[in-house]
Amino acid sequence: MNAMHQYLFDAYRAARLGEPAPPAPGTHDVAVLRAVRERRRAERECAGRPARGVLRHRLRAALGLR
Repeated sequence: MNAMHQYLFDAYRAARLGEPAPPAPGTHDVAVLRAVRERRRAERECAGRPARGVLRHRLRAALGLR
């Protein structure tokens, strides 16, 4: 059973019991990714490391552009 099947079972059960339907799979994915990014950025700032441009800096270093 995948996430969509489980969602359909839960939505059916909620409808029969008169409860609100659960959120569809993937509804909050963007918010979760944004929260993870913000947390990692905050951790880097607390550790005294640069909080921006890390990926760009590593790519330039790997390619020998800097």
